[in-house]
Amino acid sequence: MRTCLVVDDSAVVRKIARRILEEMDFQIVEAEDGEQALQACKNAIPEAILLDWNMPNMDGYEFLGNLRRLPGGDTPKVVFCTTENDIDHISRALAAGANEYIMKPFDKEIISAKFQEVGLVTSPEAV
Repeated sequence: MRTCLVVDDSAVVRKIARRILEEMDFQIVEAEDGEQALQACKNAIPEAILLDWNMPNMDGYEFLGNLRRLPGGDTPKVVFCTTENDIDHISRALAAGANEYIMKPFDKEIISAKFQEVGLVTSPEAV
């Protein structure tokens, strides 16, 4: 089973993402901030990461830079999922190694479409 690391300081967002992603046949690992997420990746690199930008201790942007420097850290598909919608944030995220970028609030259709775009699911009908 494929693994998705859901990184968000909001327990509600993690719960919603977990429900959606489990329906898409992902095993879910959760982290409340970038530090926890980095530790989780040091233990086992996931196939996918759904990543918030604004979090305490280590934000998503800093986490992404650290992730991409880990052995195997270039393999996960990283989808930023945040309220930051200005072009500067989006371009910084993509330049740092994010594969896609979605806005909160999100739903199953949005996540499914973005995961399909980055090759994590084959078609929306499969979820």
